[in-house]
Amino acid sequence: MKVGAVIIARYNSSRLYGKVLKPLHGIPAIEHTYNRLRKLLPTENIVLATSEESTDDPIAEFAAKNNWNCFRGSLENAAQRFLQAGASQNFDYLIRTNGDNIFIDLDCMSEMIAEAKSGTYDFLSNVKDRTYPKGMSIEIVRRSFYAEHFDKINASAEYREHVTLALYQNDWGSTKYSYNTTIDNIQGIQLALDTAEDFEHIDQMITILGEKYENYNLQDIKNAYEQLER
Repeated sequence: MKVGAVIIARYNSSRLYGKVLKPLHGIPAIEHTYNRLRKLLPTENIVLATSEESTDDPIAEFAAKNNWNCFRGSLENAAQRFLQAGASQNFDYLIRTNGDNIFIDLDCMSEMIAEAKSGTYDFLSNVKDRTYPKGMSIEIVRRSFYAEHFDKINASAEYREHVTLALYQNDWGSTKYSYNTTIDNIQGIQLALDTAEDFEHIDQMITILGEKYENYNLQDIKNAYEQLER
């Protein structure tokens, strides 16, 4: 059972142009995402999924320079690109993540990967009835299941753009959503990298984490966030 991560990324972000390659604490943002995934997955189980458009050449060139697996597909049809990227690496289960997901909870992801490898579920998520902060979403889908329903996904412009939305809005397959943190008052924390303000905020959090940054947990994230907010 091969579980792999598909990092969805594009350069042309309207709110923060080129954000995935902007240096965050001296390292391009997307490299933080990649390095975090490497804590649980070998490099052959990670693929960067960007578009064929020339605007995304900088991302593909960065991947090539660093010997990362990279798949280039449709810019507008992110769902198709996600599926094709996973198929290019022969992943049985696809972990959907974005190139701007700087903070990934390894404890939750490890548990979810183990559940995926059991073969019991078609879709696993910590998003529904969210108890994790925005920017720490983890979703894992069986590739054959996603492919089975792709015609219906592909028929909707909204589903093509929002890769996993159809899986929440339709009663398909076997799902597991019950991933909840026991840490109080953390779900309201904003960890998504969408704006210049978010970028500055996350950069400061990395500074606060200091030596813990390589091996932080969810409590460390909360502590850093609260320290920054004081």
